Amino acid sequence: MLGRALRSAERRRRLLAGGLAPLPAPQVQLWRQTRTWARREGARYSTLVPSDEVTINYRHGLPVITLTLPTRRERCQFAVKPMVATVGAFLKDVRREDKGIVKAEVFTTDGSKVSDATLMEVLLRNDFKLLINSTAYSVSPPVKDKLSSEHATEMEDVKSLIHRLFVALHLEDHQIRKERELLQKLDHLKEQLMPLEQMKAKIMDSADAKTSRLLWVGLALMSTQGGALAWLTWWVYSWDIMEPVTYFITYGSAMAFYAYFVLTKQDYLYPDVKDRQFLHYFYRKSKAKHFNVEQYNKLKEDVAEAEESLRRLRQPLHLRLPIQEITNKD
Repeated sequence: MLGRALRSAERRRRLLAGGLAPLPAPQVQLWRQTRTWARREGARYSTLVPSDEVTINYRHGLPVITLTLPTRRERCQFAVKPMVATVGAFLKDVRREDKGIVKAEVFTTDGSKVSDATLMEVLLRNDFKLLINSTAYSVSPPVKDKLSSEHATEMEDVKSLIHRLFVALHLEDHQIRKERELLQKLDHLKEQLMPLEQMKAKIMDSADAKTSRLLWVGLALMSTQGGALAWLTWWVYSWDIMEPVTYFITYGSAMAFYAYFVLTKQDYLYPDVKDRQFLHYFYRKSKAKHFNVEQYNKLKEDVAEAEESLRRLRQPLHLRLPIQEITNKD
């Protein structure tokens, strides 16, 4: 018995010295743990943190979301504007605050992903889950009391008052700055327009003189024609001979007027004929003098537009003058 006990002790010493593998029981236990970890990796959230890690409080009417940054393990507050800010903007601010955040998403309590375009006001109406990297936070926003109709009316009055104060403080500066810009634009346009105006005045004087000279030539020719017909009728020939001549002269004049209508698509009216002839001389002279009519017209349109904008800017209603002064000016 003593020898058997010694041999058993020697065998155990040799086994421990040789570093043999552990017993089968721990192997089974390690296999079970690995199986459990694999099952966890297939889940949507690896860790579910209690709801007190992310809190929402209202300060000065704005919700303040407080959460723990995963990298620095610091509490950070994010004030959002629920009527303007979106879920995507909030998550972007969170990732910007902690560069170690790779993934940040928002899910509903049933596991549906919330779109980045959703307004924070809509998100804060119900509970949701905030996923940061591999950690999911269960968030329960505080319930806000619904505004009564009287309180809502007071809020609208306050908004209107703030708007009027903003207009009263900034509109005048905006009008002064805009008026200065329009005046500078007008001065620049008029400087460019001045040489063109001088050249245009000379061309118009020349075209008007030629048009007037042509009208006087036409009057002289008609007077000469009437005098020649009278001389031939009473001193050279008789009316019986000159009557067919005057008829064909009249018919020829009618044909000339009709040809003018066919070519110009306008009636032969003396004011229209004068204007047409004036434009003919004007454009021919402009081409000879290298006067750019298109550039001149464009500058005139810009000047008219700037003057109209300046006139509308200086309207009494925009300057908030009293009604009595507006009536006196009208």
